[in-house]
Amino acid sequence: MDLSFIIVIFAIGFIGSYLSGMLGVGGSIIKYPMLLYIPPLFGLVAFSAHEVSGISAVQVLFASIAGVWAYRKGGYLNRQLIIYMGGAILIGSLIGSYGSSFLSEQAVNVVYGILAVIAAVMMFVPKKQVDDMPLIEVTFNKPLAVILALIVGVGSGIVGAAGGFLLVPIMLTVLHIPTRMTIATSLAVTFISSVGGSVGKLVTGQVDYWPALIMIVASLIAAPLGAKAGKKMNTRILQVILAIMIAGTAIKIWFDILL
Repeated sequence: MDLSFIIVIFAIGFIGSYLSGMLGVGGSIIKYPMLLYIPPLFGLVAFSAHEVSGISAVQVLFASIAGVWAYRKGGYLNRQLIIYMGGAILIGSLIGSYGSSFLSEQAVNVVYGILAVIAAVMMFVPKKQVDDMPLIEVTFNKPLAVILALIVGVGSGIVGAAGGFLLVPIMLTVLHIPTRMTIATSLAVTFISSVGGSVGKLVTGQVDYWPALIMIVASLIAAPLGAKAGKKMNTRILQVILAIMIAGTAIKIWFDILL
């Protein structure tokens, strides 16, 4: 593990975690493809899909809690949503992360590609204008939230993501949660999901510890900075950035799968 390796992995972790804090995602939507494609560009050994999913799972744990800590004040965290969706996604992520050890490299990438396409489509679906709603008046369909969180948990557990890139469009489009509450609350649910994902990856030996440690350090620095920036940005701009990022990732993953 030389200096260039440390710099590249730290940079990937920093960029992904900054976006994580700003947009309310765990960061895997950007770090997964970056870990797959960027190290070889610098002459470094390429990670396998299983290694990438393992590193991402552990790193998201720290990126998400750092982001939640930055959003802890202001009333943005919806406790009911965290309890209902967090419990369901934890169960799903445990199932998915353990089951991923039985899947091929191609299968893991295909699952990631499917999740990214679904998230991209949802981000471009017209949304109800609820950002002006008082946060204490926000309500949601509890059974629907539980079912969707369970499904997201299984899929995200497989690829080592905590599901934040799917939770955000689900909360915005299906559950009609205001943008800033969505960003803060999805980070909390993402943290719960990443606990299950990390345990499953660690138990099945899918975590490369040194790269994971480097990215954890980057996460603890960058995620709070991203959350601070996200509080100041226009909510529409936040949604557009996330939509473009998810769509670009989906295109790149499927391009590589099909060719």
